[in-house]
Amino acid sequence: MLFNEQTAQRVLNNLKTSLKKVFDAAFEAAPSQWDQVAMEVPSSGASNTYAWIDKFPKLRKWVGDKVVKQLSAHAYTINNDDFEATVEIDRNDIEDDNLGIYKPQTQMAGESSKQWADDLVFTTLTNGFDEKCYDGKTFYATNHEVGEGKNKKLVSNRLNVPLSADTLAAAKASYGAARTMLRSMRDEEGRPLNLNPNLLIVPPALEDTANALMTVDRLEDGKPNPYKGTAKVLVVGWLKTDTEWHLHDASKPVKAIIFQPRKKPVFVQQTSIDSDAVFMEGEFKFGAEARGEAGYGHWQLAYGSDGTVA
Repeated sequence: MLFNEQTAQRVLNNLKTSLKKVFDAAFEAAPSQWDQVAMEVPSSGASNTYAWIDKFPKLRKWVGDKVVKQLSAHAYTINNDDFEATVEIDRNDIEDDNLGIYKPQTQMAGESSKQWADDLVFTTLTNGFDEKCYDGKTFYATNHEVGEGKNKKLVSNRLNVPLSADTLAAAKASYGAARTMLRSMRDEEGRPLNLNPNLLIVPPALEDTANALMTVDRLEDGKPNPYKGTAKVLVVGWLKTDTEWHLHDASKPVKAIIFQPRKKPVFVQQTSIDSDAVFMEGEFKFGAEARGEAGYGHWQLAYGSDGTVA
């Protein structure tokens, strides 16, 4: 391919168009699951502060003045980070019409961009046993504080039992316990949150166990399965361990995890023939850029077990 000052811009424009088509096709084809567990809260700055996150406003009988829900003193802030995926194309490969070797890299950049939100959301989820949420406790904790003064109670949304479909007793002690505790959640005024535990999130190692709990008529001990069809199974490869499992209410507009995009993935290029990279290294750059982060929303909507204690 003739590549000089006269033809460079036309060649590079054609190359950009070709690579963007490959990128876009891979982006569209890539699976994505993040929106099943996270709510999207766009960001317009370096960070978002969530002072409202611990409030569940509900209708009450209107007697006298309205009772205004005050913003919490908690200052939970999620800072945006920068992300990128870059494909470097050697000038010699352009001149030699040897561009086929870059198609897989461009496809991977497209797939990675589509799953950027999944990576953020599910990494945040699996870190919930160790990282803190708005109340200063780890997202999954046994001592979340609900209410104030004499009405303050310690509430748990954490277990350590393995997920099991072996016997009715084992199923009750794992999935059943999390389901009951989640459905028993109340707000700071003692009113039921009426949660619907409808999403069971597991690593690939627990896929068969989770599917058995949701589909079989009888458990391994021959007893009827009371949990059949009570939740959807979501298998997630981003989870850190083979033993952890999570039960969420994913039916509401608010969710347990926050996905905070500042700039969703966009296709970018550095193709000026006068750039230092081209002059010094003979390389053109194409790829994707994004900016954002994920964090914790309402812990009340989620129960998690690390599955470490039999």
